[in-house]
Amino acid sequence: MGHTLIEKIIMNNTGLETVSPGQIVTTKVDRVMIHDIFIPFVAEKFKEMGFSKVWDPDKVVLIYDHMVPTSTVEDVRHFQIGDAFAREQGLTHVHRTDGICHQLMPEMGYAAPGQVVFGTDSHTTTYGAVGCFSSGIGYTEMAAILGTGELWVRVPETIRIEINGELPANVSAKDIILRILGDLRADGATYKALEFGGSTVEGLSVASRLTMSNMSVECGAKCALVAPDEKTAAFSKVSMDQIAWIHPDPDAKYEKVLHYNAADLVPVLACPSQVDNIHPVSELVGTKLDEVFIGSCTNGRLEDLAAAAQALESKTVAPGLRLIVTPASRSIYREAVKAGYIETLVKAGAIVTQPGCGLCCGRAGGILAEGETVLATNNRNFLGRMGPSSVKIYLASPATAAASAAAGKIVMPE
Repeated sequence: MGHTLIEKIIMNNTGLETVSPGQIVTTKVDRVMIHDIFIPFVAEKFKEMGFSKVWDPDKVVLIYDHMVPTSTVEDVRHFQIGDAFAREQGLTHVHRTDGICHQLMPEMGYAAPGQVVFGTDSHTTTYGAVGCFSSGIGYTEMAAILGTGELWVRVPETIRIEINGELPANVSAKDIILRILGDLRADGATYKALEFGGSTVEGLSVASRLTMSNMSVECGAKCALVAPDEKTAAFSKVSMDQIAWIHPDPDAKYEKVLHYNAADLVPVLACPSQVDNIHPVSELVGTKLDEVFIGSCTNGRLEDLAAAAQALESKTVAPGLRLIVTPASRSIYREAVKAGYIETLVKAGAIVTQPGCGLCCGRAGGILAEGETVLATNNRNFLGRMGPSSVKIYLASPATAAASAAAGKIVMPE
């Protein structure tokens, strides 16, 4: 019997000739990512477990992104502990204000096709877009990896998602994954692998695939994979010969297969206050907005800023509305400046911030007040995430968000 993408990657990593869903295996970890929120707890647990030396300092990436810039005095303590741990362990990959962890990991080649990567954040599933088995873990598991270089996992069942055909002009990867989340529901893929395929997925950019893998954790997925192709090879700076083995077998066994016709997809929103509460944008047209946020590890990439700039060309942000734009990384910020996107957005009235997690994780730069409504491109709309629990959070694509910023209310993307 053939194997799915996740099974192929686990077999390659462990040296096993075959694996099956439910089997417990021990993986040899290729890379780990720790961000600033978790580093104090990881460092403490690492020493509590009796470890003194990280198994391979070159395989550890420490990224300051959630607390950049600091918004409370306590934040500084996280930086101090992180810096001390990096010096003590001789960590060679430490990023300060370079961008959001889930952008930097694939962008800088830390997470590459065929690898096994774990991170102290649930949206570590993002890297599956380049054919990498990546998943979020807690600080106890991370401390164990730092000391041993290994982590046991249960081989997950796989849900295959086939999307074929050409997307309508106003539908993006964000609309696709939101529609899927609405169908699977919040617990529909708990500890399962999502495997995306079909002509539509093949036609998507790597950036768009990252968006889909990023949000797959919102239905409980352990990982979310796309088979690497020439686009992946170019993005990850590897040859196709190196990664040709990373593909599902024709006779792979899936728990189930979902089929979508791209032409049937429409712009959608995740409505308050669950990510799987999905409705067409057309049903919410006219909803008054106080703020629009474009950014995060879900939609802060160059193509997202391009879509926002296009929607706001020769327009201005509606009176009384705040538009906040956050590039996902420093390199994306630079490219957006060169392309003129940042100038267009600033002329329209946007506030452009430094790369980081900021508003998405509810820490800084745009927190809303009681009873306000925000339309955002990030990945979660839970109660209290971007302000008081009375704040209503709608999630949408960059095109929908930017068009709505100009209108001051939810509108269809042009």
